[in-house]
Amino acid sequence: MGILNITPDSFSDGGIHFSCDTALNAALQMKEDGADILDVGAESTRPGATPVSVQQEMDRVLPVIEALQAVGLPLSLDSRRADVVQAAIGIGIDMVNDVSGFTTPTMQALLPEIAQRNVAVCIMHMQGEPQTMQSNPHYQDVVREVGNFLAGQRDIAMAAGLPSSQILLDPGFGFGKTRQHNVALFDALSELGRLGPLLVGVSRKRMLAELSEREGPAAQRLGASISAALLAAERGVSVLRVHDVRQTVDALRVQGALRAGTHR
Repeated sequence: MGILNITPDSFSDGGIHFSCDTALNAALQMKEDGADILDVGAESTRPGATPVSVQQEMDRVLPVIEALQAVGLPLSLDSRRADVVQAAIGIGIDMVNDVSGFTTPTMQALLPEIAQRNVAVCIMHMQGEPQTMQSNPHYQDVVREVGNFLAGQRDIAMAAGLPSSQILLDPGFGFGKTRQHNVALFDALSELGRLGPLLVGVSRKRMLAELSEREGPAAQRLGASISAALLAAERGVSVLRVHDVRQTVDALRVQGALRAGTHR
């Protein structure tokens, strides 16, 4: 899954794709580089991010979604606003990626229509809100609590008519979690995968800077991002949400080819 942020303030690529033309060119490049799906978002949910209005989000993302119809890849909308999601469904999207995990009444009320339109969902866990989620994350047992949340929200989606095959689960790395919480969840990916297909997004995140013991801009975390992506794939993750599509695809292809070679 290639990340396409239509925002001026995302933590890694804010402002880069902040127009239809640049977004379309980036999407075409991601397709050429091997992306299977594009995740388009118009509200930054980085720690401390300032919320945008529903109208601002619509004005940013809906023209881009319309332009991306020509790319020929499935489109995921990264949004937690029911009005935005409903408008995007009318244009044509294939997945709703909700960082709030379909916890709001308005998003839950939209689930039957999402199911009827044969649109998939990604349910993500987040403790708190983007503005404050990293101020003091706390859990008694992060793996159990995140797992219980994902299972519960999965069941709500299924009760609304979505088949399990149309539901992805995301532990929400960096969304209300310390480094220790993130490591514990990563270690438990195989266990969490028993709840349903997983989507993991750790590309360029702060946790990678901490683990690699290197400061610097997020865009310089390529090696760390690829390492995490390969390990996630080894642990059965179905979808990898990444900024650096070509490099991640190359790494996965080489890993697969060398593994196959050892069994000849």
